[in-house]
Amino acid sequence: MDPTPTPSPEISNLKARLKATWEAGDYGIFAKHLEKGALEFFDRLNIAPGNRLLDLACGAGQLTIPAARKGIEVTGLDLAANLVEQARSRAKAEGLQIQVDEGDAEDLPYPDSSFDVVMSLIGVMFAPRPELVAKEMARVCRSGGKIVMGNWTPEGHVGQMFKIVGKHVPPPSLMPSPLLWGNEQTCRQRLGSFLSDLQISRHSYPLDFPFPPETVVDFFIEYYGPTNRAYAQLNEQGRDQFRKDLIDLWQRNNVAANGTTQVPSEYIVVTGIRAHD
Repeated sequence: MDPTPTPSPEISNLKARLKATWEAGDYGIFAKHLEKGALEFFDRLNIAPGNRLLDLACGAGQLTIPAARKGIEVTGLDLAANLVEQARSRAKAEGLQIQVDEGDAEDLPYPDSSFDVVMSLIGVMFAPRPELVAKEMARVCRSGGKIVMGNWTPEGHVGQMFKIVGKHVPPPSLMPSPLLWGNEQTCRQRLGSFLSDLQISRHSYPLDFPFPPETVVDFFIEYYGPTNRAYAQLNEQGRDQFRKDLIDLWQRNNVAANGTTQVPSEYIVVTGIRAHD
């Protein structure tokens, strides 16, 4: 495949802003409440020990660590330097040999055909140039290997939440909506030329918190990069309305009735086999 083109100054600036977004808050703390759904996604993949796995946008090792525990030869990569350090520290504490790299999913630092499985759960869907993400995932996956993505749908709870964020703080005009990765037809257009046997299934991701929706929103504002950065850009009146809109959404979709929060959020799993060039 052709090398990744050098980004324009505008794209480079956008990438720097996105990196700052994901380094804001503390995704490592935030992700602890998402572990149940992440492991459900991962366990369905049935990756055998000894497989070479690339976990793209690995965060603080939410799936990188469990994969290594199973004897999978896993490499993690993330844009956020603080999360890479957290993942490395977690691996060291458990005595696990894991390579975790700081890097860009649009320009992966690995040779062609390096991995048996390339995986990203709610991760590379946020990169600004999806056509490069698709190309790079395919490039580093061996022929006959597997590529798997888990992506929020526009209609699901998190998709609705991002629409509220975008209403208050309009997203960059340079990049298509990340939620397009949650559209089946878009996934087929972006990945179809690289993959055979492309399958897409819909699933429900459990968002479970041991506190009420208002506290969940405050938790997101403190620890989740996109909501943290959006909140910081608003004036006092804007912050109040932003928080109110998010609380309304979480209350509306909450299925718990005991002072906790349980919200199912739809996502799709995209799976395909790397076709021969």
